[in-house]
Amino acid sequence: MTTERGQVSPSKEIEIELHENIVLAKREITDNLDQILAVLPERVLAALAPHLEEHSDLLELVLDLGRPAEARFGNNLQIELLPACENPTDPANEVTLDDIAHITSRISDFGFDNRAGIERTLHRISCIRNRGDQVIGLTLRIGRAVYGTVDIIRDIVESGKSILMLGRPGVGKTTKLREVARILSEEFRKRVVIVDTSNEIAGDGDIPHPAIGRSRRMQVKRPEEQHAVMIEAVENHMPQVIVIDEIGTEQEAFAARTIAERGVQLVGTAHGNTLENLLLNPTLSDLVGGIQTVTLGDEEAKRRGSQKTVLERKAPPTFEVIIEILEVDKLAIHHDVAKVVDKMLRGQLPRPEIRIRNTGGIVEVVQKAELPPDRPGEQTGGTYGMTFDPEPTPYSSPLEQGRAPKGYPGMGSGMGTERGPSTERKSFRQEGKTVHLFPYGVSRSRLERAMVNLRVPGVVARDMKDADLIVALKATSRREPAKLHEARGKNIPTYIVRSNTYIQIESALREVFGLQPTVLPTDEEAAISEASDAIEHVQATGEAVELAPQNAYVRRLQHQLVERAELGSESIGVEPRRRLKILPSIAI
Repeated sequence: MTTERGQVSPSKEIEIELHENIVLAKREITDNLDQILAVLPERVLAALAPHLEEHSDLLELVLDLGRPAEARFGNNLQIELLPACENPTDPANEVTLDDIAHITSRISDFGFDNRAGIERTLHRISCIRNRGDQVIGLTLRIGRAVYGTVDIIRDIVESGKSILMLGRPGVGKTTKLREVARILSEEFRKRVVIVDTSNEIAGDGDIPHPAIGRSRRMQVKRPEEQHAVMIEAVENHMPQVIVIDEIGTEQEAFAARTIAERGVQLVGTAHGNTLENLLLNPTLSDLVGGIQTVTLGDEEAKRRGSQKTVLERKAPPTFEVIIEILEVDKLAIHHDVAKVVDKMLRGQLPRPEIRIRNTGGIVEVVQKAELPPDRPGEQTGGTYGMTFDPEPTPYSSPLEQGRAPKGYPGMGSGMGTERGPSTERKSFRQEGKTVHLFPYGVSRSRLERAMVNLRVPGVVARDMKDADLIVALKATSRREPAKLHEARGKNIPTYIVRSNTYIQIESALREVFGLQPTVLPTDEEAAISEASDAIEHVQATGEAVELAPQNAYVRRLQHQLVERAELGSESIGVEPRRRLKILPSIAI
């Protein structure tokens, strides 16, 4: 129970210990039951009292106009309350408007979500209204603060990772959420802010329940404003941890991602029983990275052994750990959400870690987590979903292997004569000689930018005859081979790039100077690079350029990039072919 000063006095105590013989904190249950019983009509309370002596696990009371009141206990036990006589159909046993008015006059006002409470308790009273906005039904849910309930996942809470809890209603998600907030704020002295939409975590009234410890609570005026209050909490109050109950909309999922990207630990719950449910929910799938459809080429599909159209995770998960609450004392834990989601999208079902608290109060791991191994060349759990490297071998440059890279003269390209590639390589890398590179059909500015970014000893040659190496565009070398034949006579090596993009040019320089090869760009990075190249083209030629289709998030990044370049842009087409068009000047 709770005293007048709000100090918690435990009504039950259960000592538990971990299977490694580590003694955990005592479990204490505070229900403030007297305060919710005090708002009941006398005849309903008199009918309920005998049952409270037999059963101590009252969950909720239901009062509907014209029906007998009902008490619901644990183990799905439901008992009709018959204050007048034992005949359930007797009108004297029915709930009246006076009974409902008796309760509503003793609790706080109902909010926009039709929920109310009793100040400084965790009880929740929800109402049902008729078309005339009159209250004709009440559900009084008993709120309990259970201390010690998160010892079963304490190691995860201490890790600092963002945690999402899933489970059916009434299984104890909010109870665990409340206890996590208390532990992080009191024992670890972290700055914890609770975004409490229905006052269910910290109780009704302006003074929060002591069960949340030193955590601060931000109330939400309307449920649809929860996402805005989440962002406000980060921007205004500098929290280290944010606790959120019932993430249920796309806006709230996006707000959670924004918070996680700012380095704040998130602990929350969401609608859904399992990770698989969440993954298939288009509104909330972004919490675990989201899903996108990817079309593979014939060769890539053959290497992967999959269909041409596959599902892949499109972003890092907002929450790093998912906890499925199967029962009050039985949890399924996914420790590496990124890798688990990647495996699920490949049709492989990972085994979660399952922990239970047995009848003796001991926490046991009855099933260890098990992930199917990656196939040869497959890498799951990365930042942007699965990657596939068909030849995962240590890198060594072609020149170090005694052969020139593809495109060097005398090595199957038919252009020029090799000038001792191994010797040339030694001079590029070991003697520190400045290398003069001549761009043939390749953007001079991108070549210069790549050399600056890679910090290699190279300069752009003004004339081919002064060059130590030629970087040629494949299409140009085919259309105008005469100059390359001239270079062949002078024993100038030539390196061919397939396209005139920064990524291709940088990759060529990495190979020439023996640097580690660049990782293949993500879709987002490739889209930004494409936009940068297009901006240069528009600035140089004054011609509009259309980019490849992208999702809304990437298009927004491209718009911002174009805006910084003081050019205009517009989105054209319809999904999934919607794309950006860069204009020569800012559109008015």
